[in-house]
Amino acid sequence: MKKLPRMALIAALYVAFTILPPFYTFSYGPIQVRVAEAFTVLPFLFPETIYGLTIGCFLANLLGQVGFLDFVFGTLITFLAALVTSKMKKAYLAPLPPVLFNAFGVSLYLSKLFQVPYFYSVFYIMIGECIACYGIGYPILKILLKRGIVRR
Repeated sequence: MKKLPRMALIAALYVAFTILPPFYTFSYGPIQVRVAEAFTVLPFLFPETIYGLTIGCFLANLLGQVGFLDFVFGTLITFLAALVTSKMKKAYLAPLPPVLFNAFGVSLYLSKLFQVPYFYSVFYIMIGECIACYGIGYPILKILLKRGIVRR
């Protein structure tokens, strides 16, 4: 019964933390810290958030200025990263799939669109993902675990 509202909340939060000021200014491009990516650790505890993250990412990318490749491939990458996150066995590994999938996957098209070297984009997106996922998302995950939220 709580799954649909949780999915909708995560989708809305993802969009808000991507497109609203001041987040918009650093959520797109070959150098980015997409704060909304902090929520990508949640599938570790709540598998239904995979769909909320996917919908939120699709809407955020649709509303962004990067274009077709971002709302198709960026959304697919977020879905795959969230799916793998839901399969992680240890909490400290939960942020790793979004970091790696985004760094290496999103950089494939962002490096072409922004005409920057691929590994330049990988490096900066990986740093941004580490900030969002390990710097913000992982502490949130630890708080939820400490409060007794257990994995299903």
